[in-house]
Amino acid sequence: MNDLSDVKFSRRELLIAGALSATAAAAPSVAAKQSATGAGANAASAAPPVMSKVTLQVNGETRKLDVDTRTTLLDLLRENLQLTGTKKGCDHGQCGACTVIVDGRRINSCLTLAVMHEGAKVTTIEGLGTPGKLHPMQAAFVKHDGYQCGYCTPGQICSAVSALDEIKQGIPSHVSPDLTARPLLNATELRERMSGNICRCGAYSNIIDAISEVAGSAT
Repeated sequence: MNDLSDVKFSRRELLIAGALSATAAAAPSVAAKQSATGAGANAASAAPPVMSKVTLQVNGETRKLDVDTRTTLLDLLRENLQLTGTKKGCDHGQCGACTVIVDGRRINSCLTLAVMHEGAKVTTIEGLGTPGKLHPMQAAFVKHDGYQCGYCTPGQICSAVSALDEIKQGIPSHVSPDLTARPLLNATELRERMSGNICRCGAYSNIIDAISEVAGSAT
């Protein structure tokens, strides 16, 4: 047997040795927990999606699809129907790039599930006009350079079309909250109604010019 009577440890060395021993003892249990967590995550990801049938009237055409119930309307349009004119910007309902018109009202398609719109009439930028026959709002955006990079433009145009319909219907805004009076059709009103659509290039004045021309108003 070795004589340990001459073996000496400093306080620092003793503390280090103790810490190493504790770490070594804990390592197997930590590894086991990580393994169990990983197995649980894999099991969850392996669970089959819940599918549901949904029928939509998209740009005047009946479309019947079998989709994952977690699919947003935006993803259905882009991924399932290949209508990529509608853009995915922030995917949080903050930029308006994904704006489409559903049953006559504009919505952020990234914030709503496709299965929530059974039987709805959906209009995307592709349904407003064609290269050979532009919608008046599309033509006005081209005339007034209401875009730069163009990424937000489909949402801007869909929102603008719907905004003018809201004004025609007398739907109030924060600028014109009086339900008994028709909203004023001016630049201030239009800016308020279009405030949910962000143009990172800053083409706002041209956008208002385009909308004003379609509305037949001088601002």
